[in-house]
Amino acid sequence: MTQANLYNALRAGFPADLQAIAIETDDGLAYSWSDLERGSAMLANWIDSLQLPAASRMAVQVEKSVEVLMLYLASLRTGHIFLPLNPAYQIAEVAYFLANAEPAVVVCAPQQFCAVSKIAFQSGTQYVVTLDDQRGGSLLQRAAHHSDQHTPVHRQADDIAAIIYTSGTTGRSKGAMLSHGNLLSNAQVLHGYWGWRSSDVLIHALPMFHVHGLFVAIHGALLSGSRMLWHKRFDPVRVLNDLPRATVMMGVPTFYTRLLALPGLSPSACASMRLFISGSAPMLVDTFEQWKARTGHTVLERYGMSETVMLTSNPYAPDDRYAGASQRIGGSVGFALPGVQVRIMSEDGKPALPSEVGSIQVKGPIVFAGYWRMPEKNAQEFTADGYFVTGDMGTLDEKGYVRIVGRSKDLIISGGLNVYPAEIEDALNNLPGVAESAVVGVPHPDFGEVGFAFVLSKPGAQLEPEQLLAALKSQLANFKLPKHCQVLNELPRNAMGKVQKTVLRDMAQNSEAGHSWLLGSGSKLEPDPNNRVFPFKKRQGQVPV
Repeated sequence: MTQANLYNALRAGFPADLQAIAIETDDGLAYSWSDLERGSAMLANWIDSLQLPAASRMAVQVEKSVEVLMLYLASLRTGHIFLPLNPAYQIAEVAYFLANAEPAVVVCAPQQFCAVSKIAFQSGTQYVVTLDDQRGGSLLQRAAHHSDQHTPVHRQADDIAAIIYTSGTTGRSKGAMLSHGNLLSNAQVLHGYWGWRSSDVLIHALPMFHVHGLFVAIHGALLSGSRMLWHKRFDPVRVLNDLPRATVMMGVPTFYTRLLALPGLSPSACASMRLFISGSAPMLVDTFEQWKARTGHTVLERYGMSETVMLTSNPYAPDDRYAGASQRIGGSVGFALPGVQVRIMSEDGKPALPSEVGSIQVKGPIVFAGYWRMPEKNAQEFTADGYFVTGDMGTLDEKGYVRIVGRSKDLIISGGLNVYPAEIEDALNNLPGVAESAVVGVPHPDFGEVGFAFVLSKPGAQLEPEQLLAALKSQLANFKLPKHCQVLNELPRNAMGKVQKTVLRDMAQNSEAGHSWLLGSGSKLEPDPNNRVFPFKKRQGQVPV
């Protein structure tokens, strides 16, 4: 049987010197490549000791840490399915994911143990353990008693490695199943396409629950044996300070707008950098041009989805295949990646003409295996000839550049995170005095897009926009919250009674709030051999900034 476990491919990329530093954290810790190998082995042996059914789900809702990376690697080694959840999710949101995925193991923050364990056990979960971002919690305590040697189980390419939850316009979340083969194929393509090398140093300031940070960034670094400068969260000052030591940075457009606001951003600060990558949300052309003027570097924009990881990319280096079309162009997400087929289909079901807007559809080894326990949805999302219908609308020009012009599902991408209006509308509609609501996205120079809610009141009810927004805070993650709310006497509708969101977007952008949005905005680290579990020690003599 062919061994297709993704872990083996990632492990093969580790350097020969396993004592070399693999990760430096922003709180002054150092992890060697041996630490990643041994730590993930101990966690894998703990998982094996549970004697779980094959391909069990492991739901993880914790803050970012290197230990989460080790847990992900351990999940791969044991052949189980990693299921990352945004730590910002409220307990009601988590309840849906656990009921739908029925994980055998749930890892949560210590302070959330009581609430999470209650709903987890109701969903059939057998084990609930804790992990914080300071190497505390019951998970590491249990793993410490296990061997640091582990042989990865055999997996085939189509075995599921991870489930990433996304959503549709109905607000019902869907679990996108990504196989070992999907993830390895994409990692190998990007390794060559973006010119990864062992001497690279990656600034990792992305979250771990998203394909951008968990798969694209981490797989790239591990596969090439490249060091990572690890930031628990994006802090523009700290990232700017790390730029002289780095060669690659991946981020969402918000990262770039906030760095542009710092006076220290200059060509000299970026002298060691070879590649800035942006994705997860469209970057404004103005931001693209400002970055080039301030740093001398042209941002590489690319396009991906939870269901496919990366699909397209602007070129890294000149390529004769594109007959001179080797420039990175602002507003474009570049070309279909090698092995990926991208087509634009018009409303009549025929291939769109060059630069004609149509539905973006994709095919290739990177396309996911389908949605978890949703066969009817899979039938809807795939064409008869095997293309996945992304739900995005775009164009393809004569040279092969893809441009995304909108989304057919009214998706809002705020700060690189997906926000689904239907979910917010459902929460608003359940608030006292609310008769109906509609949420749209409007451009924002920092977050890319933000939500704008319009609400109708029930007869006799007096609604206060700020109170409505405050009431949502206990029900939705912070990144989903609309940034503004307006009470209307009626919602604009077409002849069929459907709310005209294009009219609402114009209203939002022409409002006072809409205008304000559019205008607004040391010493070497050494491993510590005395720590048997996860050996590393603090920088000496200074606090990292």
